[in-house]
Order: sequence, then structure tokens, then C-alpha cells
Amino acid sequence: MAGMVLAFPPDNPPLAVLAVARVAGLHLSLDPTLPASSPPVLRSGSELELKGLQQLLRYIGRVAQDPPALYERSAQESQEIDMWLDYVSTLSSGAEFEAACANIDGYLLLRTFLVGYSISVADIVIWSGLAGTGQRWASLKKSNKYPNLVRWFDAIATQYGEALNEVTAAYVGKRGVGKPGPSGSRGVDQAGGQITKANVQGPKGKGDDATNGGAAGKDKAVTTSEVDLPGAKVGDVRLRFAPEPSGYLHIGHAKAALLNHYFAQRYKGELILRFDDTNPAKESNEFVENLIKDVSTLGIEYCKITYTSDYFPQLMEMAEKLMREGKAYVDDTPRETMQKERMDGIESKCRGHSIEQNLALWKEMIAGSERGVQCCIRGKLDMQDPNKSLRDPVYFRCNPLPHHRIGDKYKAYPTYDFACPFVDAIEGITHALRSSEYHDRNAQYYRILGDMGLRQVQIYEFSRLNMVYTLLSKRKLKWFVEMGIVEGWDDPRFPTVQGIVRRGLKIEALIEFILQQGASKNLNLMEWDKLWTINKKIIDPVCARHTAVNEERRVLLLLSNGPETPFVRIIPRHKKYEGAGTKATTYTQRIWIDFADASAISENEEVTLMDWGNAIVKEIKKDGEGNVTSLTGVLHLEGSVKTTKLKLTWLPETDELVRLSLIEYGYLITKKKLEEDEEVTDFLNPCSRKVTAALGDTNMRNLKHGEVIQLERRGYFRCDVPYLRASKPIVLVGIPDGRQGMVSPSPVATQKP
Repeated sequence: MAGMVLAFPPDNPPLAVLAVARVAGLHLSLDPTLPASSPPVLRSGSELELKGLQQLLRYIGRVAQDPPALYERSAQESQEIDMWLDYVSTLSSGAEFEAACANIDGYLLLRTFLVGYSISVADIVIWSGLAGTGQRWASLKKSNKYPNLVRWFDAIATQYGEALNEVTAAYVGKRGVGKPGPSGSRGVDQAGGQITKANVQGPKGKGDDATNGGAAGKDKAVTTSEVDLPGAKVGDVRLRFAPEPSGYLHIGHAKAALLNHYFAQRYKGELILRFDDTNPAKESNEFVENLIKDVSTLGIEYCKITYTSDYFPQLMEMAEKLMREGKAYVDDTPRETMQKERMDGIESKCRGHSIEQNLALWKEMIAGSERGVQCCIRGKLDMQDPNKSLRDPVYFRCNPLPHHRIGDKYKAYPTYDFACPFVDAIEGITHALRSSEYHDRNAQYYRILGDMGLRQVQIYEFSRLNMVYTLLSKRKLKWFVEMGIVEGWDDPRFPTVQGIVRRGLKIEALIEFILQQGASKNLNLMEWDKLWTINKKIIDPVCARHTAVNEERRVLLLLSNGPETPFVRIIPRHKKYEGAGTKATTYTQRIWIDFADASAISENEEVTLMDWGNAIVKEIKKDGEGNVTSLTGVLHLEGSVKTTKLKLTWLPETDELVRLSLIEYGYLITKKKLEEDEEVTDFLNPCSRKVTAALGDTNMRNLKHGEVIQLERRGYFRCDVPYLRASKPIVLVGIPDGRQGMVSPSPVATQKP
């Protein structure tokens, strides 16, 4: 980096670049002489010239050695850093500033850094964005409105206070970032990468207000609102995420997985991915494979994969040990009778069996004999305990079905209640995260561990994630799949990770949404709108813009003074994001517009044709029923777009247009929350899927599977099936934006795919 010169306009110093360079100890010479509104430039003789804030930040982040990995991370983390580099612009907008602060505050609820588990360019850029507003951020800090954001801000300032203070002292005053003093000689000390104080002469009062702008003193205590694991020690924490492979991972499981991952990373511990495969009637290899895929999609890092079925021999030995010790017995009471006796606190007639009787029946269970399948093993706990989970729970059951991993080797399988505490203890789990719906079973968990004579495991509870109009029961979700009401476990109407990703949700939005709730024990019925609003903030700044017109009843607009010979212009796919690339737009004399738009136009009305200019509609033709059939107008490109009421999307009349199938999904059920005794069939939404045939601009032939775009004036869509051939439409799935409900108001489409 020797000989590097950073040039920028004197009234707009790139605070983030200066801060990143200073934190990284990089040597820069500063040239604040560029014309106003020019982007910052980094030069090194004739060898290198980089232009633009984001390019400079990425470059400096890549070459930084201390701290390392300021930018170069995994593909996912680098993408997240890029997202924050885009997001920082919202901090400079007056109207959006507090909304951005609130958003970041929620995101930081259970995070120490914005990306990953060490400081990155993202942290320094957002820190600089806040500090750069001067008194505005200083006042907001004192309000206690955003405790997580302040905690994070102060932590960054404490760790890198000297470097950051020098930058803010030089460039930040009460009103925020200002231009340097008249000397124009601010520079960077080549020996230490520091701003040379002798050459700094900032605007009056800037040095006095530097701390108001952001960096806290070294001695200031750092407050934290992070949730703690009770009794957890850094370096001595082992957790497990233990789904049953009886379905795909859904949004409820995702909360458990992400919390486990968060705590494992925070305490520098380990996370085991364990499959609780104790019920061969429900489980399959398909579910195992897709759960692994979904965990990977969430970015969950684990040290190994284990299976409860790996411990079947030890679990059988433990069951026999408990029977020999009089702590368990074999019961052949019919299931319905057993359930009633447990509710009434009545001891089973089998409770007094001798050890020999129990072991004899246990052998029948192991063999899966006709006698054995009538039996189960129960723990001998306390049939009079007010907590019904302690009333002699079942430990083992017979099941003649083959297991998806080990075939028909076993005929008796442990229950979750028996296997979970045993495997937790054997695998060295220190903290078992369980949703609060299991609260009444915690006493049972500890009692079973005690009877087994195994080490105790600390249970940590969090609230189950419940969403409106959403079923999270895998049994009920499986019913939808088997009945053919949905396309599969990845149907965009499903709350599965694969379903919501196919719907267009970015994983970082899901992570932010879940971590905003933290490990709260409050049981809340959450709205989907909040999640989709977070998602919109992520996709809108970067997704490309395209145009579509409904195929049915589209209307031709003839521009009499339009181009007789079509011509093409190359325009940006996103006006504010270069990375979206460009697209070719054809301008012709005859163009298509939507029927609804045509019906809203009056004769002699001036309208705006988006990405072209104004036109005046001179003539409107209608059929016998009063429906618009065609329009005639003239271009009026010198007209002002500010004066028109209608801004219209349009497509050229050309054979190059592509066919589209626009699919919008609603909720599968029509009630916010189903009660236990209510049947799904009574609340099915008959119109949860709507398909619209449309035409799209020719550039959409290049869309890739999974790519997110915005159709101008329609909304956001994810490419589910890309262009294959002219006869087969591109399939685009509508992405909610958090502003509209998802229950279709009328039966506009078939229920089945």
C-alpha cells in the first residue's frame, strides 16, 4: 500500500474508507481536491486506480492484514458484507435514519458483530455511517431507544477507539461529516498509518464534538443486552440441534437451530447435529438428506452428525438396568386404558411385576413377538405427581416396521422422552435448548437422568415460533403433501425452509427475523408481514427491474409520431445499483400496455411511458361493452414526468417478447390459529394459488433459477423455472413485500398445482 493516494471532494470525505484504512493500519496520503459530487478515487502511480466507495472498501478490506479477514470471508459472509455496504446509504437519509437504526438494533439483538464472529468492513462502515451524522447520533444514543445498537457501537469504539477517534475528530462535527480545513494538507503518517495531527485543521469545534459523533473513551464500560446461557463457560459449551427426520426443516425448527448455532459460536463451543430417529413409522432417508441440506442453507456450522439410533444398544442396556433396579417395568395395559389411568393417577396392575417377569416380557419385546408387541416399558416414577409427565412415562415401545437406517435389526424402540436425556448426557451436552412447550417435561428429563445415574444437563427454554395462518405440525404438513394440495415439501405456501426460500425469502432475512426475537420465552403469534418487510429491505437495493404486461386483454397503443424503424437502447437493470447490469430496451411505434392502465386513461390525457418519456393519448377505441380495445397517441418527450398522473409500463410489439407464468400464493388455511380440536379440512383456503399469464421483455430470457427481480409496478418475483424454449413460459413466483395480506380475497384459481 506504499504510495497510495486517496482523492476525494473536500466537502464529502469518505469517512468509511478513512476509518477502515486507519483500523487496518494502512498507509494513505490524502488529496481532498476532487470536484464536488465526484466519487472517491484510490491511486497508486499508473498501476492501480479504483473509483467508488464500495470498490475502495472491498479492496482495502481484502489487503488488510491486521485485523485479518475484514472482507475476504466465506461466499455467504462476503455477500452479507456487500449487503451492509449497500445498506449504509440509509443512514445518510434524514427520513430513513431512525428506521435504519431500529432495523440494525433488532438485527444486533443476539449478535456481537454484523457479519460472522469477528469485526469486518461491514462493522466499520455502519459505525462510520452513524458517527458521521454527528449530533444526531449522539442525541439518539442518549435516548436509550436502541440499546443493542449502542452496545455494539460502544464495543467497536472501545476496541478501536484510538484509530476511530482520530478519524472522527478530523472530519466529524455537530452537523456530521464536513470538509477539511483550508490547509488541505491532511495526510497519513507513512510510518504508522495515522492521520498526522500536526497537519490537521478541521472546521471550528470539530475536535470538541468528536466523541459526540461516536467513539467512546477507552475507559467507558460496555453494556450488553445479550442473552446468557446459565452456567456457560467460554470454551466449555456443547449444544445439539436434534430434529426428528419425519419432515423437512420449517421456520419453527430454524429458530431452534439458529439459537443453538448462536450460543455455540458465542461461547466458542461445539454444536452437534443429531437426528432423533426413534420412530421408524414416520422417518425416512429423504427427510435426513433434506434436513442436512436445510441446515446448510441456514449457514449452521456443526462439528459432527450423530443419530440416536447409533445408541440403541446402550439404550436397551440402560432400560434393562433400570428394570433390574426396580426403576422401570414392562406394561401390557392397552394404550387407551393406560392413558386414562395416567390422567386419573391410577397405578397399572403391572407396576408390581417382579424383575424376572419384566425381563421375560422384555425379551418378547426385543423379539417383536405377538406377546411382545402388546407391551411397553414404563419408568416407575410417581403416579400421583401433579405433573402428569412424571406419571410413569413410556420408555420403550414395540414397532415391527423396518428402520430407515438399520433395517429390521430392532423391534423395540426408545421413546424421545427416554432417549433424549440419555444421549444428551453421553454426548457431553452442557445445555439442551428446548422450546417452552416442553416446560412441564423438564422435571421428567431431570428425573430420568437421575435414575440413570448420568451427569446432569442444563435445560434452556425459548418460546416456540408461531406464525399466523400457518401449520407447523409435521403430521399436518405431511397430510397436505399426501393429499396433493401442495406440490411437495418445498411448496412456496409451506413454512419449510425450502418453501419460503422458493417463495423468495433471503436466508439473511430469516436469520435477522429470528434473532430479533432472541431466546425470549414469550409465546407470540407472529405476523408474516414483519419477515417479508425485512426481506424487502434486502432485495430491493440490488434486484434487477424488468417489465411485464398481462397477456389477456392487453391493449395496443399506436404512437403516430413514434419511431417507424425500431431502435434499441442499453439501460441499467437497476438505476441505483450498477451490479445489476444492463438490459436492451426496444422502442417502437406500436407498444402494449395493460388493459387496466388503458381503461384509466382519458382522451387527450398526457401520460408517462416509463424509461421513455411522455405521450398524449388522442383517441380511445372501445367495443360494444365499453371495453378499451386500442389507443392512438403522440410522443411528447419534452413533457415533464412531474405533471402526469399515470406512469405506465409498456412493452414493444415484437416477436421477441417472452411468455411468463406469474404465480402468487396465499395462506393454506383461512384462520389465524387452529385450535387442537379443529380440523384442517374445515379451514382450507380454496384460492391459495393464483396464476397469471403475461408477456415479459426479451432480457428475461437470461434470468437464472432462483434470481430475484422486480417487475415494475407489480412487485418482486423469484425465477422458479427459467427460459427453456419459446413454447414454455418462464415461471416467476411472487414475493410478498410485507404490505399486503396473503389470503386471496376471492376464488381466483385452483387449489391444486
